[in-house]
Amino acid sequence: MDLKKLGNTDLKTPPIIFGGNVFGWTLNEKESFKILDELLEKGYTCIDTADVYSRWANGNQGGESETIIGKWMKERGVRDKITLATKVGSDMGQGQKDISKNYILKAAQESLKRLQTDYIDLYYTHWDDDRTPVEETLGAYQQLIKNGDVKYIGASNLSPARLRDSLNASNDKSLPKYQVFQQEYNLMCRDKVEGDILKLCQENNVSITTYFSLASGFLTGKYRSKEDLEGQDRKDFVKDYLNERGKNILKSLDEVAEEHGISNAGVALSWIINRPGITAAIASATKSSHLKAFDEATSVQLTEENMEKLNNVSSIYI
Repeated sequence: MDLKKLGNTDLKTPPIIFGGNVFGWTLNEKESFKILDELLEKGYTCIDTADVYSRWANGNQGGESETIIGKWMKERGVRDKITLATKVGSDMGQGQKDISKNYILKAAQESLKRLQTDYIDLYYTHWDDDRTPVEETLGAYQQLIKNGDVKYIGASNLSPARLRDSLNASNDKSLPKYQVFQQEYNLMCRDKVEGDILKLCQENNVSITTYFSLASGFLTGKYRSKEDLEGQDRKDFVKDYLNERGKNILKSLDEVAEEHGISNAGVALSWIINRPGITAAIASATKSSHLKAFDEATSVQLTEENMEKLNNVSSIYI
């Protein structure tokens, strides 16, 4: 499998990154270990998590995903084989998002403890708190990097203005630079990347990784009516996609998938990783069979006609 470089770093990732939000939420520890073993065997060695995963599950406090990943890496002795990304800044019970220096320094140590590791490969600003100066946030990361706790940093969900300010501060004040930007991006949702964010990242050699790459499962084709959503965990995420545009996108996915003999999910992921400026797509799986779409996405050769069809039907300008 071809690996892709993340920004101006020595980190490399497969075109598909595994999203660890499912660990401790829809997968228990035993099920998580099974998926992690299979991912490593297949060569999907980049794992993306966050301190807040899976706080929304009943009875959870946050940190469950990191704890499971840490225990797995320790038991298997595979830390050196994994490119590990986690995040800071979400509400972990403090009542608000927080990317102040003191909070980041404290949260990083807690993540390291849960992950049972001495370092984090890629540490993301998960959400902006809209009040902390970018220089303060980057200064916290500078200290973590100096201490060897973190190798490189990334950002997620920042506005174009705050990302621009952060990149300028890195350049002007010799502070660490965000090497990767993570944002929602898929055939249903393109406008959060295409435009200012894409331009900024391309101009500054910042890699883009995408979350909700399958639009919370909608692009797999399993949700085609309101009835299909009843009783599903992702109902609130998907219900707004059941419109004419969504149905047309599914129809085009059906056609391209049939042409190549692969799943809709494989096509949807392949479309992302073949888009300009995109380094890798983040996707999750709860069953071994779901990982087949990862293999399909990284091996299929979509034609120019396939890409044009999907670009047109999902265009944000129509």
